[in-house]
Amino acid sequence: MDISKKRCFVFDLDGTVYMGDQPISGTVNFIRRNLERFDIHFLTNNTSKNLNDYVTKLHGMGIDIPLRRMLSPLIPLADRLEREGIHEIYPVGNANFQAYLKERLPNLRFGTSENCAVVVVGYDTELTYAKLAASCLLLQRPNVRFWATHPDNVCPSPKGPLPDTGSFLALYEKAVGRQPELVFGKPSTLIVEPLLAKYAPADMVMVGDRLYTDKVMAENAGMDFILVLSGESSREDLPGLERQPTLVLDDLGQLD
Repeated sequence: MDISKKRCFVFDLDGTVYMGDQPISGTVNFIRRNLERFDIHFLTNNTSKNLNDYVTKLHGMGIDIPLRRMLSPLIPLADRLEREGIHEIYPVGNANFQAYLKERLPNLRFGTSENCAVVVVGYDTELTYAKLAASCLLLQRPNVRFWATHPDNVCPSPKGPLPDTGSFLALYEKAVGRQPELVFGKPSTLIVEPLLAKYAPADMVMVGDRLYTDKVMAENAGMDFILVLSGESSREDLPGLERQPTLVLDDLGQLD
């Protein structure tokens, strides 16, 4: 892959640009050197944080970007709710998750009434049994749809992996026998549709640490994929893959 011919880089965050509060220096330095050279965007499946918090966190690492460079499942989720005219949902998500949806869609209601159209499961860092019970009862209604922000099984942390939305979805499958009909985050390409409308896939590169989300999304979109070994995946995960990443690096410090 000749990166000089690329126009757009899309970076995963957790495990790729940083681990917890620790920058991954090789990748951070690559981004800082190339902010003017490439159109660089940042993509996170994590729906538990305010998107402005990511901009602030990157600024603290010397990466200054506007909010419009951040991609999240929350964006296509809100777009879909608005487009379909959905007025009541049950959100399994924390206060930041709910605040974003209310900001984007002020008339959206959260509830369990007969008008509730969708259960939406995100990375809920404030998950309670009451939320699980209410959402499971709703999902036993055939007219209530089931959406998820992303399928990540774990969220990386400096102390080890933590349960993420994919782990919650396994619970729902056991409890009510349902899987989400629509997923907005990686590996779905819904999350990068604004970029795919602007660039040909051949002009784009996805950089990430996960094979089942970052790599699969890149393949679904037709773009090259750089696997960095600074997060979840290791070289031991590569044998037997039907399709190998375009490049495998410890971090982007190995690129010029």
